[in-house]
Amino acid sequence: MAGPATATTPGNELRTAFRHCAGALTGVGIFSAVVNLLGLTGSLYMLQVYDRVLPSQSVPTLVGITIVMVFLYAVYGLLDFTRLRLLVRIGNTLDRKLHAKAFAASLLLPLRAGHEGTRVQPIRDLDQIRSFVSGTGPTAFFDLPWMPFYLLIIYMMHPWLGLLATAGAALSVVLTLVAETLGRASARRATESVITRTAYAEAGRRNAEVIRAMGLSNRFGRLWSEQSLRFLRDQRCVSDVVGAAGTLSRTLRMMLQSLMLGLGAYLVMSGEASSGVIIASSIMLARSLAPIDIAIANWRGFTSARQSYTQLSKTLTAFADLEQPMALPRPKHTLSVEALTVAAPGQQKPLIQNVTFKLEAGSGLGVIGPSASGKSTLVRALVGAWTALRGTVRLDQAALEQWDVEALGSDIGYLPQAIELFEGTVAENICRFDENADPKAILSAAKAAGVEHMILRLPDGFQTRVGDSGAALSAGQRQLVGLARALYGDPFLVVLDEPNSNLDADGDVSLATAIEGVRQRGGIVIVVAHRPSALANLDQVLVMGGGMVQAFGPKEEVLASVTRSAAHAQPAAHAAARQTSTVVSLSNRK
Repeated sequence: MAGPATATTPGNELRTAFRHCAGALTGVGIFSAVVNLLGLTGSLYMLQVYDRVLPSQSVPTLVGITIVMVFLYAVYGLLDFTRLRLLVRIGNTLDRKLHAKAFAASLLLPLRAGHEGTRVQPIRDLDQIRSFVSGTGPTAFFDLPWMPFYLLIIYMMHPWLGLLATAGAALSVVLTLVAETLGRASARRATESVITRTAYAEAGRRNAEVIRAMGLSNRFGRLWSEQSLRFLRDQRCVSDVVGAAGTLSRTLRMMLQSLMLGLGAYLVMSGEASSGVIIASSIMLARSLAPIDIAIANWRGFTSARQSYTQLSKTLTAFADLEQPMALPRPKHTLSVEALTVAAPGQQKPLIQNVTFKLEAGSGLGVIGPSASGKSTLVRALVGAWTALRGTVRLDQAALEQWDVEALGSDIGYLPQAIELFEGTVAENICRFDENADPKAILSAAKAAGVEHMILRLPDGFQTRVGDSGAALSAGQRQLVGLARALYGDPFLVVLDEPNSNLDADGDVSLATAIEGVRQRGGIVIVVAHRPSALANLDQVLVMGGGMVQAFGPKEEVLASVTRSAAHAQPAAHAAARQTSTVVSLSNRK
């Protein structure tokens, strides 16, 4: 995690991006100033018509001021359209400068914060900010400072009119602030309910087969309905506040305009104002209150954008990389694990503790043990997916934190239990979507994994599209393609978590050949195994139990020791002993 961010750190990317747009925002402010000055056109035109044209009955004067009025309104429309275009481009600029950081943070969140990290959505936050900035909402903030200017003009027409307009404007501002205070909590709950509802929908989509096959549709539907009802309730609360504020604001504005007409008529009858003041003051009042109406209409978007800004700023700061690691040579010699203690992301309770071992180039390690013994946790830490609470993982004496993540990725091959392929071709998945991938390297990885012929039998060979999550391939095919991806580029460290769970006998042979190939070229291969066949061509075994290392050393010695220990254990452990004996027997035959 990064420390306190400074003015130049990536954690301040959000403020830096807005500062980069300062020139464009200044342009919006200048256009807004001219637009608000031109907003006087209607009032001045009516004032001239009533006070000059009608008394003089001068048609040329009417034509002249009408031409000027049309020209000024045309300029007004052009400038208003231009500032809206500027706001759209400001929003796009913010997105271009931040989308890479937001996406990187969205990838890190599940690894750092676990399940809670799924509730933070940097990409959605950035979309919310861009959407608000690109709309009409920001124009209210540029127009609001001009409210006193319009009120001053009304004062110049007559003090009583100015007092009435000021009182109405103050009441409108108070109404907006009250709506903001009352609706803040509702808006926050509405945002949370949207995230929860979306998460339920995504979970249902991912597990559609299980839900259908096990008859869970109605039960999951009830859970979905509960979340939907909560979502609708929260949205209703927000809409009620916004709707009430908007209705009151419009009612107040219409009432004030009528009162201004009435007061203007009284002043005209009293001889204290001209007849043009009646219409001009009403138009000017409507113009002065327009930013408040826009602010209320866009209040929900503003609230969401403000929450998104706060959350995105925190996220970018939390996942800022203060220093770019120095480039290191590719690892070639050792993997060292020193007193490694690891917990699940976002948790403090260790799943594995004080794991220590060392492997030299050309080694093959099998990690065995009962379920929940910490095997998968260990390999996730070895490849840097999960960070350690304590202890260190080193490649050639350099801790994982000292390596550049992108550079080190080419020297690590990882096949997790849950194999996920990405939408694209088989070749793209094998080469890890490297735009400059050498076709020979792709073919070499496929051969190393023993899947070349299987791929060539696909409808389009290496150009076959695998579909979302590899849906176009069988489980065994996905596992073999995932193995080829792990072997692409001849990585130094290859970590395979139950790589033969979906393989047949031919697949087991391909796996054994791949393991031998890694070792022969001087790499290190680590295999988490439940099936004995996965231990073929490995020379060392590490036994996990209760989150700790129970044994580590040459395969034959460790398996023989485990077998002897199991033979003296309680009868309940006899089945495990027989399985281990099978492992020893099969490994000896290999």
